[in-house]
Amino acid sequence: MNAPIPHLAPALRDAGIDRSFLQDVLGGLSAPRKHLSAKYFYDRRGSELFEDITRLPEYYPTRTELAILDRYGPEIGAGLAPGAALVEFGSGSTAKVRRLLPHLSDLAAYVPVDVSEEFLRSEAEELGRDFPHLRVEPVAADFTKPFPLPDDLKDAPKAGFFPGSTLGNFEPELAAGLLASFARTLGSGATLIVGIDLVKDKAVLDAAYDDAAGVTAAFNLNLLTRINRELGADFDLDGFSHQAFFDENLGRIEMHLVSRRSQLVTVAGVPFHFGSGETIHTENSYKYTVPGFRALARGAGWEHARVWTDPDGLFSVHALTASTIRRQ
Repeated sequence: MNAPIPHLAPALRDAGIDRSFLQDVLGGLSAPRKHLSAKYFYDRRGSELFEDITRLPEYYPTRTELAILDRYGPEIGAGLAPGAALVEFGSGSTAKVRRLLPHLSDLAAYVPVDVSEEFLRSEAEELGRDFPHLRVEPVAADFTKPFPLPDDLKDAPKAGFFPGSTLGNFEPELAAGLLASFARTLGSGATLIVGIDLVKDKAVLDAAYDDAAGVTAAFNLNLLTRINRELGADFDLDGFSHQAFFDENLGRIEMHLVSRRSQLVTVAGVPFHFGSGETIHTENSYKYTVPGFRALARGAGWEHARVWTDPDGLFSVHALTASTIRRQ
């Protein structure tokens, strides 16, 4: 049950506080097991830190997926309808779509969708300069919720791009719901190119989410910095530490922020007590087998067309075709 939004102090009211963000934080911290939504990682600083994570030696997903896109880009591009509008859900950096664009010469437009509007606009402008003949139409939106595509693209065939194994951040039932939502957004017959991280050795997974340089720890703790700044909270960042591990039974990486001591924290004037060792669960990252993901996609209305993997079987890129549009 969500905690009620408190009467806000004038300073917070004047700052134009995001009430959805506040409601989610209050609700998550009021739960028996405290949690926060991973979607709030991505303010400007969080987006920058994630880009730093993708370059870490322990973090194999990005470089492995990029290698797959480089090797199989012509095959992936050949599966998209001519004149398609390519919609990238949660676009962030344009590093991955840049690997595909040379193989997509007849796109109607590229539509990056991201909740971090400042970062989105910056990346879209840079991409437009590097690909001057490409129409780039950024959409600032939360891709986990319904959003409209630009009106001038309504008659173009649609293709989706969802790299980075972001789907793994969702509980399987919610992941299926998100895939069904993508099908509704893109329409029957659309293609979706999606990156999926694969199940592998626990030591490899643990290191990828708890790097020696502490960049992932900074990324996790930045969520508290954002809550302090935007919601008038008083988290002491030195009072929390980063924790990440692979749960083999659930098939997922879990990330937590661990309270180093017994402490009291307030958010918009609402107090929350943390016991020593108590955690805030900030992210899950599910790992799939290829057959397991095929079954998930099929249940969400997508037919599996192709899959490409690296030689070591670390990561996979799938092409899906929307067959059944499930109405809400």
